[in-house]
Amino acid sequence: MSVETAGGHPAMDYKEHYRTYNGFIKGTITLTVLVVLLLVGMFIFLV
Repeated sequence: MSVETAGGHPAMDYKEHYRTYNGFIKGTITLTVLVVLLLVGMFIFLV
């Protein structure tokens, strides 16, 4: 996905913004997968 940043504020560091956003998305996906695995493990071993 490409976003035109030419009209943006000159003080905005778009490269860092995208890096932070991608890190947040990656962390959210990882946490979601871990919670699902935990719930599946609880279902298997506790029920």
